[in-house]
Amino acid sequence: MQSYPLAIGWVSPGFEEVGLMSEGSKAKRTPRSKAEQRAETLEQILDAAEYLFSRHGLHGVTLRDVAQRVGVHTTLMHYYFEDKRTLFEEVFARRAGVTSGRRMEALDRYEAETGDHPTVEGALHVFLDTDLDLYIEGGEPWMNYAAFGARISNTREGAELMDVHFDPVVLRLVSILKRALPDMPEADIFWGYHFVTGALMNTLARTGRLDRLSGGLCKSDDFEAVKQRMAKFMAAGFLSLRA
Repeated sequence: MQSYPLAIGWVSPGFEEVGLMSEGSKAKRTPRSKAEQRAETLEQILDAAEYLFSRHGLHGVTLRDVAQRVGVHTTLMHYYFEDKRTLFEEVFARRAGVTSGRRMEALDRYEAETGDHPTVEGALHVFLDTDLDLYIEGGEPWMNYAAFGARISNTREGAELMDVHFDPVVLRLVSILKRALPDMPEADIFWGYHFVTGALMNTLARTGRLDRLSGGLCKSDDFEAVKQRMAKFMAAGFLSLRA
């Protein structure tokens, strides 16, 4: 029977992983079930693919690249995913529900608190800061996802996934902005959102260009600094359109 090298050691399909004796201890580690092994392997594959897609995009990564980063045989990739596009979509969807869900809950709370008197800056703070906090708190895995989303946001494949996973929360923000700006033409509100999301994607990409331009004064991964400025800056843009 063929064995596949996993990042966690050698595991033969169909057999349980045997618990190893810890040094100086006679107790054996409890063997994990096959379901637990599969779940861990799947997470390793998704993490590796997320990292690679964030740097090279859909077309710059192969299933072999992902397999090599995880340390598994390429054949095993097809056990979990039909093809690279399926893997790509799963990587996107895995965290999309978390970020869109958190923002939707935050917008719900904001609506409940402000009633009929929301402000542009307040709504933008909720929408932007909730997402930025997630990347700050989530560390490298979430930072990789942020870069992944930024890289694919201006591609056809990425736009299709954005439509599926993020349209509801974006339209919720737009509905609040409409109430905050009742006299603004609807087209201007959508243009305003377009400029907001463009700035957000450029920020999440963390290319380091800002670092070089500013001579190190600003850091492209300083999301706390972004939180202090972006919503206020973008709100002024909306208000200038109304004027």
